[in-house]
Amino acid sequence: MTIQTALNDKDKRIDLYLSEQLSISRSLAQELISSGCVKVNGCITAKNYRIRGGETIEAELPEPEEIEAVPQDIPIEIVYEDNHLLVVNKPQGMVVHPAAGNPDGTLVNALLHHCKGRLSSINGKIRPGIVHRLDKDTAGLLIVAKDDQAHAGLAAQIAAHTFSRKYEAVVLGNLKDDFGTVDKPIGRSKTDRKKMAVTYENAKEAVTHYRVISRYNGFTHVELTLETGRTHQIRVHMASIGHPVAGDSVYGDKKNVLKLNGQCLFAFHIGFVHPITGKKMVFEVERPEFFNNVLEKLNKAYS
Repeated sequence: MTIQTALNDKDKRIDLYLSEQLSISRSLAQELISSGCVKVNGCITAKNYRIRGGETIEAELPEPEEIEAVPQDIPIEIVYEDNHLLVVNKPQGMVVHPAAGNPDGTLVNALLHHCKGRLSSINGKIRPGIVHRLDKDTAGLLIVAKDDQAHAGLAAQIAAHTFSRKYEAVVLGNLKDDFGTVDKPIGRSKTDRKKMAVTYENAKEAVTHYRVISRYNGFTHVELTLETGRTHQIRVHMASIGHPVAGDSVYGDKKNVLKLNGQCLFAFHIGFVHPITGKKMVFEVERPEFFNNVLEKLNKAYS
C-alpha cells in the first residue's frame, strides 16, 4: 500500500501515522516498521521517524488470517428460540465471535453447534447469525438470527432505533442527578485504534439515558437505556462525564479498587418486533452472580 503524506501531517511519528491511516494498532505498525515492511521514499525507516510532509510511504501489510467458525459443544443459556431467531443470555468473559487471539470457544462456535449450522449468512463465516454484539466482559441478552430474512428485519430495527436495550452498571463516583442523558458522538480514537472516543471527526450520533438506582460511597448503581448502539457506547459515554464503569481499565478505572475481572455491566432487557410474525417481543433476565456479588460488597463496605 502506498500513502502520500501531507504538509499538515508534519511532525507526527510514523508509527502513529500508520496506525491512523491503516486503521491498525500502533503496536502492529511498529512491528511492520521493525521488520522492514515500511519504506519512506524508498528507504527502510525507524519507528521514531517523524513525518516531514510530502513523503511517499510504502507499507507491506501481511495477508489477513482466514478464520472460519466451527461448531463446538459449549453450554449456552437460551432464553427464547423459534425457527427464525433466538435470544441468548451471554455470560461475562465469553467472546461473541472468533477473531485474532480468540479463534474458538466463542458464542458463535456454541451457536453453530446448537443450531446445527442454521444461522444467517449476512455477516459471513466468522459472525453467522450475529445481529449485534456485546463486549467480552459485558454479560446479558443478545439476539441471534437463524435466517437472512430475520437478520435483515432485526438490523433495520436497530438502524431505526426501535430496538430497545437496557443495562445495569456500577460506575465510579456519585452522579449529580438521578436522571440524565449523554448525547455525544462516538468514533474511533485517534491515539488508540482499538478504543472508541467522544469525537466530532468521523463519528456517529450516540445517545445514552441513565437513571440512578442506588448510591454508595464513591460508586453509583445505574440503569442505562441505549437510544443508539455504538461500539463501547456506555463505557465511553460514562467515562466522558467522569463516571467510568467500575472494573473498566480501558476507559478509566485504572485502580480497580473493587478487584473486578472486567467492567461491571450487563444487558438485562431487550425488546423488538419479531421480523417474521410482527409480534412485540420483550425479554429480561436477573442480575448475574458477579453483579450481585459487587452490590453485596458495596452494601457491606461502601454504604
